Amino acid sequence: MAWQLYGLDREAQQLVLQAKSRQPESLNQSYKMRLAVAYGLERFWGEHLRLQRSDGDKARYWKNTWDSLVKIMAQAGLKLPNDSVRADDTRAIQAMSEKLWQLDLADQRYALAVLTQLCDCLVWWTQRYKGKSTDADS
Repeated sequence: MAWQLYGLDREAQQLVLQAKSRQPESLNQSYKMRLAVAYGLERFWGEHLRLQRSDGDKARYWKNTWDSLVKIMAQAGLKLPNDSVRADDTRAIQAMSEKLWQLDLADQRYALAVLTQLCDCLVWWTQRYKGKSTDADS
């Protein structure tokens, strides 16, 4: 088996920079994401739905992180579900949740291991970039 780079650190840096440019306060979600990993894929995925009604920027940060995980896992040969779902669409939520619960246990563990590392990278980059924005676009 050869060493394969999946660019987790680079992906995390881009996610943090995008979140910072939209709403610097949303970077606090990085720490919450890292904590949420312990609760599993379904709960991590579902968090963006909870935030859709209250804070679109934070919801987008969670969803973008999920999208990145899906892309990274696809490179590794593991297909994660990634349906487009709105918080008010209970049937779609149920369907997506079922897809996540039906993943093979080993695949869930692989995805969680990668998600853990991705979130660790998010926290690291957040610590470097957090603070007052000096961007002219704010």
